[in-house]
Amino acid sequence: MSFQETFKALSDPTRRAVLELLRNGAQTAGDIGAHFDMTGATVSHHLAVLKEAGLVSDDRQGKYIYYELNLSVLDEITGWVAGLKGDTHHEK
Repeated sequence: MSFQETFKALSDPTRRAVLELLRNGAQTAGDIGAHFDMTGATVSHHLAVLKEAGLVSDDRQGKYIYYELNLSVLDEITGWVAGLKGDTHHEK
């Protein structure tokens, strides 16, 4: 996982919408795809980009693969952004 891959994945509005869907818990690609007007191959592509960026993980259960948010990567990003702001309690 690199920040470059992560921010590239987040740059697409469809992928951001997928992440919003996964806030409510793990879903299959079919469940995710039902929210969008696109082919299954396109949904799979978006999920692969999100997985490569470390933003989602997958878990095979029988014949289904469930996708869920990878909160550790999101914590790393928010920590990095917070670090850019610096110590807000420090007087200048």
